[in-house]
Amino acid sequence: MPHRVEASEAEKKHHMGHRQMLEDFKRRFIVSTILTIPIIVLSPTIQSWIGITIYLPFADYILLILSSVVFFYGGKPFIVGLIKEIRTRRLGMMTLIGLAISVAYFYSVSVILYIGGKTFFWELATLIDIMLLGHYIEMKSVMRASMLLEKLAKLIPSVSHLVTEDDSIIDIPTDKLIPGNIVLVKPGERIPTDGTIIEGQTSIDESMLTGESTPIFKSPGSEVIASSVNLDGTIKIRVERVGKETYLAQVMRIVGEAQKSKSRTQLIADRAAFFLTLIAIFAGVLTFIVWIYLLNSPVFALERMVTVMVITCPHALGLAIPLAVAVSSSLAASKGFIIRNREAFEMGREIDIVVFDKTGTLTKGEFEVKEVIPANNYDIETVIKYAASLEVGSSHPIALAIVRYAEKLGIEVKPAKDMRTIPGVGVEGVVDGEKYIVAGANYLRGREIEIPTKDIEEMKEKGYTVVYLISNDKIVGAIGLADALREESFEAIKILKSMGLKCMMITGDNAKVAKRVAKELGLDYFKAEVLPHEKAEIIKQLQKEGESELNFY
Repeated sequence: MPHRVEASEAEKKHHMGHRQMLEDFKRRFIVSTILTIPIIVLSPTIQSWIGITIYLPFADYILLILSSVVFFYGGKPFIVGLIKEIRTRRLGMMTLIGLAISVAYFYSVSVILYIGGKTFFWELATLIDIMLLGHYIEMKSVMRASMLLEKLAKLIPSVSHLVTEDDSIIDIPTDKLIPGNIVLVKPGERIPTDGTIIEGQTSIDESMLTGESTPIFKSPGSEVIASSVNLDGTIKIRVERVGKETYLAQVMRIVGEAQKSKSRTQLIADRAAFFLTLIAIFAGVLTFIVWIYLLNSPVFALERMVTVMVITCPHALGLAIPLAVAVSSSLAASKGFIIRNREAFEMGREIDIVVFDKTGTLTKGEFEVKEVIPANNYDIETVIKYAASLEVGSSHPIALAIVRYAEKLGIEVKPAKDMRTIPGVGVEGVVDGEKYIVAGANYLRGREIEIPTKDIEEMKEKGYTVVYLISNDKIVGAIGLADALREESFEAIKILKSMGLKCMMITGDNAKVAKRVAKELGLDYFKAEVLPHEKAEIIKQLQKEGESELNFY
């Protein structure tokens, strides 16, 4: 059974390989560009163009030495690529570049050492420089996208608390876990692997994977996902899946496959490079034959043949596509978009429905208090003061929102006395000599506590997450919270709809929350309670069947 560390090491090697290649192209480009300057200055062709003559003893041999370094060092990736493409019988851009620089170099060497004539050293050097720059830009763009995988991998804790047969706890590397192991997870820790709770109850934050902004109550028998956060209770889980079998690993695999895809333009460019290679060879040979026939001068014919083959190599094609990819990626990223499939660049003109995620995209990914309903002669300020006194110091998302709201109202918050966290339920403590509890609906049902006003029920219908301030088994106030909408989301939806586009949201959150967000933003459609791997299927459905098949709002 593969373990996480094996997958992680493979990923690290993969990303390290990309980094090394990126730095290698950068070094080759810098060295080659520096050497190209004297090559251009000493080139007779360039001197004739600008009308100057620079005399230097052994200038031809200096050109030969400098150009040899550029060819063998700077041009190495293209020569290796040429050999690889010939071996696999898949001629492409590397073949075209490698052929052009090889012909230019070896012909120029022959000119210096044997036959005399015109050299192509400056053409060779500048071609290598341009192609190195293009490949560097493209690889840097790919590396930027690869950071997504690294961030996902870092979410898994490296150490797990293993429960032994004698109930003692020992820390072991997470990659050593196997299905059937029992693991202890403390409050605030990330869950190390997919499993099932066998002891304890708690609230779990799965927003990173599912988009569900509200912490989910979990008890024995509930499944938990690797990398989700245990918020408030100590639990024991039985390991079910490890390594490549975990849910997170599957998501990472999907992202990785998307990154490897090529755009339609790149595929066309590869195809064009194949035909251009054949054209270059054919045109070069034909040129040689024609001039041999016309002038019967092998040296002159050979020079013309090399000229044609060098010119045939498209400098612009080698640089334009990497630049287009890099610039498009940068512009998209500056506007908040991460495009994992390059073909998306070319599909923009065909878009008729724009699909958004909710948590962290349309919303801020954090709770804010939307409504407070006091009961039993309490007022709003008192309800917030007592609730914040119980929640201050907690890292729970709901607790943080309540404390922030108290600060917004200018309420001075002092920690309650005798505070105690009730795992999976809430928190209790003493404020002004009275015992209070902040808890959710599960606590009410367990104690058969009645909700005193219809207004509180209406908050739930709005899609708010509702927590209650309770004293002596009576509700003294209800606090409705929701994932805060981004201010720019309203403007974005407005602009897109003004362009004639339909706007849809797909979220892992519950239907009531999704409906509230959709109505507030004016979305045309939404789909709720969707897991990450299911989102791709909905997109495929939209692409295949179109808007007419949308039956949800």
